[in-house]
Amino acid sequence: MDSFNSARRDLLRLGGIGLAAAATTMPAAFAATHPSASTPTLGIFDIRTYGAVGDGKAVDTPAINKAIEAAAAAGGGTVLFPAGTWLCFSIHLKSHVALYLAQGATILAADSPLPGATTGYNGGTYDAAEPNTAWDAYQDYGHNHWHNSLLWGEDLNDISITGPGLIYGKGLSFGGTRSARGNYPVYKAEQPGVGNKAIALKNCRNVIFRDFSILKGGHFGLLLTGVDNLTIDNLKIDTDRDGIDIDCCRNVHVSNCTVNSPWDDGICPKSSYALGYSRATENVTITNCYVTGNYELGTILDGTFKKFAPDFRVPRTGRIKCGTESNGGFKNITISNCVFEGCDGLALESEDGALCEDITISNITMRDIFTSPIFIRLGARLRGPKESTKVGTMQRILIDNLVSSNANSRLCSILSGVPDHAIQDIKLSNIYQQHLGGASQDSLAIRPPEFEEKYPDPGMFGPMPSQGFYLRHIRNLEMSHVEVQPIQPDPRPSFFLEGVNRADFIAVTAPTANPAFHLNQVTDLRILISRAAKDTQLDSANNKDI
Repeated sequence: MDSFNSARRDLLRLGGIGLAAAATTMPAAFAATHPSASTPTLGIFDIRTYGAVGDGKAVDTPAINKAIEAAAAAGGGTVLFPAGTWLCFSIHLKSHVALYLAQGATILAADSPLPGATTGYNGGTYDAAEPNTAWDAYQDYGHNHWHNSLLWGEDLNDISITGPGLIYGKGLSFGGTRSARGNYPVYKAEQPGVGNKAIALKNCRNVIFRDFSILKGGHFGLLLTGVDNLTIDNLKIDTDRDGIDIDCCRNVHVSNCTVNSPWDDGICPKSSYALGYSRATENVTITNCYVTGNYELGTILDGTFKKFAPDFRVPRTGRIKCGTESNGGFKNITISNCVFEGCDGLALESEDGALCEDITISNITMRDIFTSPIFIRLGARLRGPKESTKVGTMQRILIDNLVSSNANSRLCSILSGVPDHAIQDIKLSNIYQQHLGGASQDSLAIRPPEFEEKYPDPGMFGPMPSQGFYLRHIRNLEMSHVEVQPIQPDPRPSFFLEGVNRADFIAVTAPTANPAFHLNQVTDLRILISRAAKDTQLDSANNKDI
């Protein structure tokens, strides 16, 4: 009894500093050793008490939703998922309620209905996608709906999902029509009753996700739209579309996460029009994360880290990207201490009128990058209300301490605005960019099209005429202590500048067997103390090699 009272005092003390904090430290072990503590009187609501079975065959959603409702009715509490396989359709999150997934606990997404069916194999359906037709034209289907998810909530506050358990989205749609992802059926996302996200939140605040894993998260492992005061920490996500989408959110901290997402983006801030108005994603930190698209689905979580066969066709996207949906913009963003492996590189994109500014990226390591190590694009797709959507701005961006090795040579790093809309105030420093090299002499004649309105992605321009950096429509550029190093000799210039005004290159290194710089419509250029070329100062240059 003394040990019980001591443990009870500890739990109540933790409750004083927040249910979410208590949930991450106490409930699973506490409830296992003190069965009588699994009662509402201690703020812990064990789903078994409400009829959940956990055998992976019986549908446990009604019992789980009852436990959540009971916790909410009590003013808040922790809903405990003990070890077991809890087969579910849509779980409804509530304010002031924490979910705790114990070691050995799996929330298993039940089968969605196949095309033409009214229920899934498990005899039920996910909640219907709520109407959002006014804004459907401005985002893909998956971004416009939240209720058709395994776990979802809207207009909530003070919620969390924590603990070392697993969310397995086996019965979710990945939003596509083809499957090379293993022995999974292809569910049509738009069909009523189909679930296509593991976790979806809309217009929420004070949210914590910590310590759990997601396997096969549907179209989105996490779709978080209009969520403020958001913490995402120590998640492991092994999925067949996007890992984490942070859309129109404010005050966000993402840390210590591992995301393997070969078919789409890993960690993806967005600023869509899904809320019915433009809202920036701002005050965001992403740190200490590992993103990759290099491994077969599930092999990150089981620890085998099995790479795709070289001839297996898969995008290997897996990156950190701001965009593509970009109506509201990205402001006050830091990305630091992150590792990219076997995936696409870092991408910052303003295509739909976004104001992108005050972005700092530092201490990034990349290996085996399949497209551009750095892709910064200010474009004019302008997917949004015609009367208010105009070309945005991209300014005050700093990238420091980045190393990329063994990158694909077809695409260099690309920084490109569009005519009359320049990217501005860009500083790149302490960058080592190694690539395979070996391009042909024909590549020297390539002049990439503008493609102002095209969907932005590094491959949109085709092969590039530079082996290092393609720099177009930029004002106020500084590159210092940057080295471009091909593994095989490459005839292309390391720096290709077009439509650039006021550019400084300081202590840059590149192969000198061929000209390191190609300049076209460039004004106010300086090259100083560099191994790539002699000290040079030019007021203007057109079709000039240095």
